[in-house]
Amino acid sequence: MGSTNMSYLNPKTVTLTGIPGLEHVQFWIGFPFLGVCLVAVLGNIFLLIIILTERSLHQPMYIFLAVLAATDLGLCVAIAPKMLAIFWFGLCSMAFDACLTQLFFIHALQGMESGILLAMAFDRYVAICDPLRHTSILTPLFLVQIVLMVVVRATVLVGILPILLKRLQLFQSVVIVHSYCEHMAVVKLAAEDVHINKSYGLFVAFAILGFDMIFVFISYILIFQVVFRLPQKEARRKAFNTCTAHIVVFLEFYILAFFSFFSHRFGHVSPYVHILLSTIYLLVPPALNPIVYGVKTKEIRMRVAQICILKPDTQK
Repeated sequence: MGSTNMSYLNPKTVTLTGIPGLEHVQFWIGFPFLGVCLVAVLGNIFLLIIILTERSLHQPMYIFLAVLAATDLGLCVAIAPKMLAIFWFGLCSMAFDACLTQLFFIHALQGMESGILLAMAFDRYVAICDPLRHTSILTPLFLVQIVLMVVVRATVLVGILPILLKRLQLFQSVVIVHSYCEHMAVVKLAAEDVHINKSYGLFVAFAILGFDMIFVFISYILIFQVVFRLPQKEARRKAFNTCTAHIVVFLEFYILAFFSFFSHRFGHVSPYVHILLSTIYLLVPPALNPIVYGVKTKEIRMRVAQICILKPDTQK
């Protein structure tokens, strides 16, 4: 790292440290992260294949789940290769433009995942609170429009982040204390006024994660109000079961997201704790999502049983 009186003008490359303070063990830390990535990649590919090939799963909830699986795959591909190259081979150098590209894809895919979770909450709200109109509201065209809105919103809002970073010319260091290129980690390198970068980063976080979390929360308040009014205990249980998987995924995503977000800006946690937790936040949900939905969703469970256990000619 450069000394305090050294600055860098329009740097072409940056250096990622990996996990500061744990350099002596990060080689071994790479193996559990590789395991998590393999579970995420194989689980989400399997989930996509099941949803795409099984006609009975061509319903709004499973279409959103397929988009979520594709987003999770993208996150693993964006993060894991470079991170493992740092841990195992010491390949810490990275072109500045490549760093900004990684930054864009990581944050854009996070934004898309948040939007899909909101779309899934809306699907559950309509299915439970207005079941007779579910198919007429969530038409194929409407589903395409929702997915496009989610993608465009994340792409446009996040796309401005690397543009604002690119306009910065003077940096006090080119060493990023992280295992991947993250917005605030890059902003902290600048030796110029970064008030706009920080403010816009906060705006993007609250415009995507904050907005989505509020409306997911409202959706489930309305859902629970309807469920608790159901006269039969069995009907209440079935209604809750249709939401359980989504609630688990929602909680794991937003709790880890906001801890990572606020600890980086306002917290005083150790760098290695923040980096480990932020990496876990990005890699563990993609690994857990197919497991959670596979265990809690009867239709997916049955299809997996058909593929893995029963004979190919066995009919459902």
